[in-house]
Amino acid sequence: MTDDARDFLFELLETPSPTGFELDGQRVWAGYLEAAADRIETNTYGSTFAVLEGSGDSSENGDAPRLMLDAHADEIGLMVSHITDEGFLHVRPIGGSDRKISQARRVRVLTEKSGAIPGVTGHTAIHLRDRKDDDVPEWKEIYIDIGAEDGDEARERGVRVGLPVVSAEGPEQITEHRLAGRALDNRLGGFVIAETLRRLSEGERPEATVVAANSVQEEIGGYGAEMAAFALAPDVAVAFDVTHATDTPGLDPAKHGNVKMGEGPSVTHGTSTHPRVVERLIDVAEGEEIPLQHEASSRRTGTDTDAIFRQRGGVPSALMSVPLRYMHSMSELVDLRDLERCIELQVAFARSLGEGDTFRAEL
Repeated sequence: MTDDARDFLFELLETPSPTGFELDGQRVWAGYLEAAADRIETNTYGSTFAVLEGSGDSSENGDAPRLMLDAHADEIGLMVSHITDEGFLHVRPIGGSDRKISQARRVRVLTEKSGAIPGVTGHTAIHLRDRKDDDVPEWKEIYIDIGAEDGDEARERGVRVGLPVVSAEGPEQITEHRLAGRALDNRLGGFVIAETLRRLSEGERPEATVVAANSVQEEIGGYGAEMAAFALAPDVAVAFDVTHATDTPGLDPAKHGNVKMGEGPSVTHGTSTHPRVVERLIDVAEGEEIPLQHEASSRRTGTDTDAIFRQRGGVPSALMSVPLRYMHSMSELVDLRDLERCIELQVAFARSLGEGDTFRAEL
């Protein structure tokens, strides 16, 4: 990873991008690709696309396919739902936020008037709690303290109902290869598709036109990817996300699968993934000597892939994932070597596409 790429990754991770409020993060993402892409576009809800025209002229109905590389730009968070007379802020979740770890955390309330206001989620001291209070709190019991004297002061500082809130945890490289922080789900995917397109822009162009799509609103249903895939009408797509590394204490591989951090990205088999696209990824990985792990999905993947593959007449799709520990927490953990292998594989996959690669089912 170059210094510029590392700086870009850390800026992505530092920039708040909760679901429905992704624009600041999209500006960072687009800025990194400004020099590499032929053009950058955005749609009504903020999904952002970087286009690299292929040498096979697929944009003009040539014979090389149009490849969509998808990741999601949004992160989980909270939203202000009520301001008390005493100045405390009640909240509700944005996406799959975890009530169990929501208290006693530093947060930022994202206001239009005053920028990011620091605060903490309240947590009654152990000395003052009854044993019955140690259950997982309900959302109605969770509140934010921004140090306001009363509700009027909170409003004067720019706080209102409907504002998003994110964790204040920033990224930290805790070993040479391992990175911790919030929102690795899925800034890592945004980094993968951006860095893949940047590397493809250097040297000989691939035959296929490549569209990197940083989609909004995955955490609440994959809506951004659904809009993007319909509008872009790709011939083939690969979605990038994180997956659960199951190599920590207390997890049963028979139930959760066997995915280890540091042993390469994973590819998913079944449901929304297309066997021929998956087969090509496996062949390319073997040719490039890139380690690849395998996962099975029985009904849905829970990623943008579920929204992409069923657009129009069907988009042959695959899902690649980076193993991640402690997903949907403020301290997720990833091995940067897995991230690099994911990028290398995608560069090679994009370059493998050429005339006749339709991936249609054949009887």
